Amino acid sequence: MKKSYFLPIACFGCLFLGAFIGKKLENQPITTNVIRHAQSLLGLEFTEAEADSMIFDVTDNRRNFEEIRKVPINNEVAPAVAFNPLPIGFTFDKTPSKFIPSTNPNVKLPINKSDLAFMSVRELAELIRTKQISSLELTQFFLERLKTYDKQLACVITLTEDLAIQQAKKADAEIAKGKYRGLLHGIPYGAKDLLAKKGYKTTWGSVPFKDQVLDYDATVVTRLEEAGAVLCAKLTLGELAWGDVWFGGTTKNPWNLKRGSSGSSAGSASSVSAGLLPFAIGSETLGSIVSPSSECGTTGLRPSFGRVPRTGAMALSWSMDKLGPICRTVEDCAIVFNAIKGTDGKDLSTIDASFSFNGNRKDLKGIRIAYLKKDFDRNYPTKSQDSLSLATLRKLGAELIPLELPNYPVGDMTIILSAEAATAFDELTRNGKDDAMVRQIKNAWPNSFRASRFIPAVEYLQANRLRTKLIQDMETKLKDIDVYISPAFGNANLTLTNLSGHPCVVLPNGFRPEGRPTSITFMGKLFGEGKLLEVAKIYQDATDFHKKHPEWLKK
Repeated sequence: MKKSYFLPIACFGCLFLGAFIGKKLENQPITTNVIRHAQSLLGLEFTEAEADSMIFDVTDNRRNFEEIRKVPINNEVAPAVAFNPLPIGFTFDKTPSKFIPSTNPNVKLPINKSDLAFMSVRELAELIRTKQISSLELTQFFLERLKTYDKQLACVITLTEDLAIQQAKKADAEIAKGKYRGLLHGIPYGAKDLLAKKGYKTTWGSVPFKDQVLDYDATVVTRLEEAGAVLCAKLTLGELAWGDVWFGGTTKNPWNLKRGSSGSSAGSASSVSAGLLPFAIGSETLGSIVSPSSECGTTGLRPSFGRVPRTGAMALSWSMDKLGPICRTVEDCAIVFNAIKGTDGKDLSTIDASFSFNGNRKDLKGIRIAYLKKDFDRNYPTKSQDSLSLATLRKLGAELIPLELPNYPVGDMTIILSAEAATAFDELTRNGKDDAMVRQIKNAWPNSFRASRFIPAVEYLQANRLRTKLIQDMETKLKDIDVYISPAFGNANLTLTNLSGHPCVVLPNGFRPEGRPTSITFMGKLFGEGKLLEVAKIYQDATDFHKKHPEWLKK
């Protein structure tokens, strides 16, 4: 172990999360002087007598740490404590699930085949269903685009070409026999490379894991395979799900190649935005679907915490990680979400809740819509685009109700994420392999993992107790609200709702003067994805921002 120091803030009566020691010092005695120095990190003060009384317990805790570390624990092993986002008194919608896609569109195979690149899943599904194009043809088309444009975008880690051809041929054979599985049958897609696929590398975008091969499939990958979707690529993510920098470089924004695509679902958003794939799976812990979707102009769904099983996905924060689709349209998000949601008997945080969606809904009648008035009233770079979005909603018949979120120190509460992430990659810190990671600046995982060792268990649990109050207060705030609207960035909403587990849809709503997309966020109630997606679709159908694409990619 490379570390050569120890600060014994073991918890003075309870276990300190991950306090660590250097091999050279692990057998050296803990003294009152060591304890008195450590107390400054806690913002506490103990007398000499109190410090002396702690020596036995703190020393014993250090021994406990070392014994526990002797037992190997892989990343996929979750703590025996499951986060539950349900407020006291929460009741589920008892309506049986019912998914109604939009009425079959009158879609014709484009004369210019390059136009296929930016067609929606719903449109491509109709081309396949009506046998105007085969899954194999469509798959080969997108594989070629991935090969051509990845050179500029750096959005692919592994091209799963052989698997894709095999799955496409299987889809065509089934469809030819009349065994049509549904709207994803034969549709190509990509998966963020924190999702396991047997027989292929699952690198987590990180140097220490770039040759890792996991001997199983993620539940989400299995469910998409069961729906007939075709896996074409494992896509980039910022190293261990932070940002857009991975071991192969920086994933680019198709709208401006001088900019990164943001992250951590960097490749998922970049590839869909560039028309290299019809849809992709991303993940979010604290903005990793919202941020790259906003940067690249895609439509992303972050489901409620517990909606989609994370089995086979890299764990970063067991109480905050969520998986969701990044697509061209809101309806595409609904189609993919409908295929991947639900319990799997392995991820114990998942909750089996009803999901009903009607893609033919045309009005907002009976839906209670609010907006974060204070956030929209302030001055910020995309204010004009957001103001037009609110105006469009009013034109569509929405009566927007002013809403103010509960006031909590949500930024400070992200020590929850920090502590859980440091735990998920405990061994990486202890064995020194974090030094191999690309980003070694202060604001990057290696340093965060190290610093987070000094978050006491007491403070971690206190933050989670405050989180319980936040969840309860959010339930009260949203009691008479179905959906609310928020600016995409620059306010506490993103952090707050990732802590509370609420779902959101982020979608393009305009362009900056230099041509980059802007976005707006539609927020739903817990497990209220149905109404959330219906409202967001009605808005998106009234606009055309999602139909615009970078000119250099229309070839």
